Amino acid sequence: MKFLTNQLRSFMLLSIALCVHAGCATNAVTGKKQLKLVSEQQELQIGAQQYVPSQQSQGGVYTLDPQLTRYISSVGQKLAAVSDRKLPYEFVVLNNSVPNAWALPGGKIAINRGLLIEMKSEAELAAVLGHELVHSAAGHGAQQMQRGMLAQGAVGIGSVIAESKSEGSGRTVQQLGGLGAGLTLMKYGRDAERESDEYGIKYMVKSGYDPSAAVEMQETLLRLSGQKKADFAAGLFSSHPLSQERIANNKETLKKYPEGGFRGEKKYRQKIARLLKTQKAYDNYDAGVAALAKGNIEGALSLARSAQHIEPKEAHFYALSAEAYLVSKQVEKAHVEINKALELNPKFFKYHLIDGVIHEKQRDRKGAKGAYKRSFNLLQTKAAAEGYRRVQ
Repeated sequence: MKFLTNQLRSFMLLSIALCVHAGCATNAVTGKKQLKLVSEQQELQIGAQQYVPSQQSQGGVYTLDPQLTRYISSVGQKLAAVSDRKLPYEFVVLNNSVPNAWALPGGKIAINRGLLIEMKSEAELAAVLGHELVHSAAGHGAQQMQRGMLAQGAVGIGSVIAESKSEGSGRTVQQLGGLGAGLTLMKYGRDAERESDEYGIKYMVKSGYDPSAAVEMQETLLRLSGQKKADFAAGLFSSHPLSQERIANNKETLKKYPEGGFRGEKKYRQKIARLLKTQKAYDNYDAGVAALAKGNIEGALSLARSAQHIEPKEAHFYALSAEAYLVSKQVEKAHVEINKALELNPKFFKYHLIDGVIHEKQRDRKGAKGAYKRSFNLLQTKAAAEGYRRVQ
């Protein structure tokens, strides 16, 4: 106990010293004074640095409905316009069935296809985007990185003080970038979630939305969590844990604001019409991925073909066929399928990785080298790096 007390005292003294020398700042959202080791310029750099890799590692961008992406962005920008902190906010839809959304420092925000189909109105969408926007605006990600730096001893007090005064310090940004790489999967603390709920509702009201949709959305997600345990455990509940207590707190927050506001149920259904129409295809794809993981090649191929029939323009479905053919050593068939995937979407790392394996099995070292390099340029994976070295 004495050891823990000494550790806590040391940590508090370090925080005070850093606050004095490196600086405490007022949080633009909450108005509270807090330790600030990560400058805004560093937040912007880290967010920009991690945004594309984070997208790539979680299914890539959903490209089949550009109008949907523009719509999501328009709702997000409406909320950004009333934010207490002006950042270059960006919003993207990810091609991922897991119900999730996340924010990186600097205003980089993503929402999964799998979460969009669980919503019933534009107001519910605004609630989720507003919540994520506050995580960026209030610097919750940067605060997580600061705690990581201090807890791990990633930098000494002297270097923190010196480099915090140099906004573009490459070494600090590199260190922070490493800590920031896992922010999309990191679980926020209760205070961060409470602030994001409270100020997200505030931004909804200022943007003209019905704030009760925020509570309704949370109640829906809490109910669905019991029905879709695997998806939710890997998604929203992992990084944004919900509870009846949190919902009750938000109901209290609603009492501060007048009732009513824009909901947009019909408009929202129209905007996600393609997602709803093709949902069975993605269900089949997810089942096919699971089947292949269990060694059921024929089952995976059958499910992939069914998905392709419903949504012939989705590259993921052809990549699944290619993987299944590869496992069954039907390399030429795999080659045909991965070429279809690449024709539909050449900007996803995994397709190039599969293409590299196929070229390597065909003893085409030059083709494999190029494919592995393209994959690595999109997402720096160990598999692409090792493949590239093998065919050098």
